[in-house]
Amino acid sequence: MEGKEASPKFHYAWVIFAVCFLMVGTALGFCSSNKSLYLAAITKDLDIPRGLFSISNSFRYVTTAAVNLFFGRIIVKVGARKLAVIGFLALALSCLVNALAKSLAMFYLGGILLGLGLSWTTTTMVGYVVERWFTGRKGTIMGFILAANGVFGALAAQIVTPIIYASPDGWRRCYWIVTAIMLAVALLVCFFLRADPKEKGLKPLGEGVKAQKQRGRDWSGITVEEAFRKPYFYACALCVFLTGMLLQAVDGVGTAHLMDCGMEAGVVATAASIGSLCLTAAKMLTGISFDKFGLRVTMLFCSVCAIVSISTLAFVSNAAMAYAAMALTSFALPLETIMLPLIASECFGRKSFAFIMGLMVSFNTLGYAVGVPVMNVVYDVLGTYTPAMLVLCGLMAVVAVVMQFVISAAHEERKLRETKV
Repeated sequence: MEGKEASPKFHYAWVIFAVCFLMVGTALGFCSSNKSLYLAAITKDLDIPRGLFSISNSFRYVTTAAVNLFFGRIIVKVGARKLAVIGFLALALSCLVNALAKSLAMFYLGGILLGLGLSWTTTTMVGYVVERWFTGRKGTIMGFILAANGVFGALAAQIVTPIIYASPDGWRRCYWIVTAIMLAVALLVCFFLRADPKEKGLKPLGEGVKAQKQRGRDWSGITVEEAFRKPYFYACALCVFLTGMLLQAVDGVGTAHLMDCGMEAGVVATAASIGSLCLTAAKMLTGISFDKFGLRVTMLFCSVCAIVSISTLAFVSNAAMAYAAMALTSFALPLETIMLPLIASECFGRKSFAFIMGLMVSFNTLGYAVGVPVMNVVYDVLGTYTPAMLVLCGLMAVVAVVMQFVISAAHEERKLRETKV
């Protein structure tokens, strides 16, 4: 046991890293990132309105938002390994229900199971495990683990697209395959995941090494009660909600929109893969940008990418525009993942970070629940997503401007408190 701990070449933390990478990659890559690839195929095969079908996403996001509120209590009682296995079993059951679905109710049940499974197998779970196994460079480690979504998403797009469109009901066969993948990963998680180094007789990797300072986390911050009395808190919450709504609205219908615009299945699959690979780079580069340029510049960059990507997608007419739109969307998506803890820490500090971070994640997730159904209702009425996308461009521009004022107000609050000390 002492030999393991002293060895520079092996520490079980790297097995944990690999398991977390696999968890995020398979759960998000196969069950979430390419979900819109099923939209056109399922609604056409079953003759279901897209607006009604996309309500399954609302069930998913509402479930995720609700479950995350109780994550801390549940994981203490159940344990990380058991909870992660249950999460993958929920994902497998979600795919199984969808594979057998013949009515909207079954797809809605599949959405609930999907939200439950993703709550216990991705960002929140990984954050909990990494916190215990690593003491240094946690931001870098989390960035690489979360980037698995992009790597596996690109791989999954190439695997599932030809299966989905091989026949009118090819999507059913695809769901069966993904069910098997989720069960296989559940088995690996059961064998290799450990919640705490003590279970292997080890100490956390990097213990004793001083962690680098991170922007936004080196001030004491304000309490929840004080935040509730600040107008910029509500402006921030609204912007976070709208960002989730806008980005998921576009990301959720992007590939279906390309199909509607006459793009071939191969072009759509390639565009989805490009988007997933760019997302991998975007998640890592966003953290670097924050460390180097701060929250204001990073938020503005991601927001501009969102505006340009949505407008490009609205008027897409060839493969090059499709590829560009998907690539730019990837550099906007960190606004709803990595940027949330950075916003919470930069604007509100450490004092109530966990609680405010939870609120921001909930606001963002509730935005997901609204965006896609609204987009598909517009499609059912107008037969196209284009007008709605133009409206989203305008809203995203407003959000970008308001967030600059939010950051300024937060910085003023911080300066005021540090001056008093």
